[in-house]
Amino acid sequence: MHPQVSIVMPVRNAASTLEGAMASVVGQTFSDWEAVVVDDGSSDATPELLQAWAKRERRVRLLRPDPRPGLVGALNVGLAAARAPLIARMDADDVMHPERLARQVARLAAEPALGLVSCGVAFGGDRAAQAGYAAHVDWLNTVVTPEQIRRERFVEAPLAHPSVMFRRELVSQHGGYREGPWPEDYELWLRWLDAGVPMAKVPEVLLTWRDSPERASRVDARYDVKAFFAVKAQYIAAELARSGAGRAVWIAGAGRPTRRRAVLLEEHSVEIAGYVDIDPRKIGGRVAGCPVVGPAELPSADEAVVLSYVANRGARAKVRAMLTAQRREEGRDFWLCA
Repeated sequence: MHPQVSIVMPVRNAASTLEGAMASVVGQTFSDWEAVVVDDGSSDATPELLQAWAKRERRVRLLRPDPRPGLVGALNVGLAAARAPLIARMDADDVMHPERLARQVARLAAEPALGLVSCGVAFGGDRAAQAGYAAHVDWLNTVVTPEQIRRERFVEAPLAHPSVMFRRELVSQHGGYREGPWPEDYELWLRWLDAGVPMAKVPEVLLTWRDSPERASRVDARYDVKAFFAVKAQYIAAELARSGAGRAVWIAGAGRPTRRRAVLLEEHSVEIAGYVDIDPRKIGGRVAGCPVVGPAELPSADEAVVLSYVANRGARAKVRAMLTAQRREEGRDFWLCA
């Protein structure tokens, strides 16, 4: 008889944190699970530790593909081997809180329309030394409802990857993880959201998300800022084709970083009509041949959609307030993209 939840966990050289991660899996109050652990070519003590766990805990299934598949390959190996209708993600350097699986299974059972459920996460690092990541976690925990997740999807990845549980059928319907020069989890969320998959979070903190120096998001080019803006450009373009069709595309912010981010849209056949800025030194000028106007000069919502790439601290709230005051509806007439 198959379990109700398959926990898919790729592992590589995680000997220093693996014991805590596995203990948190085994310590779940929900017991109908299997852990599909994919060893991605570890060269430290990880294989021996995993073998010991598999020997004493029958619900742990250890896979060691040869040759080494890499992270995306390991994730897809795990998905292919999973036997349960629900997939929970977990990483070998994080810690599940005891009620995590129980709360997420209950939420998916109570709301059949939901395709994916995440949860609140605790920042497992030094807040002073890693202030940027800590701020990201704080923001993540404010993005909870399906409406918020969809609204904020172009700002940043709205879900912590090891915190999610989703219905396995989504993989066959919309595809699994894809190899490419992008963060594999963010690309997956964007693709599934683009397909209309509803996602939500259990608002309680049910996972401690460690921020170690070896974390892939710190050492792999697929997770740098350029990669995030490049991958979301494709899905912003798809949203514009649906919701903004027939209207001109204007960009909020005329600074150099904003222009670099916005120009990625042109690779997906999005034509930029102009820029809007509050700096009087920029208003009246031109950027790449496009006019720069003040907020009062923006065409109406019937004529234009606005994308904001302004990323300065506090700017997101100011841009949202400005565009909302002009009676533009977020998610139809404007999107925050940074």
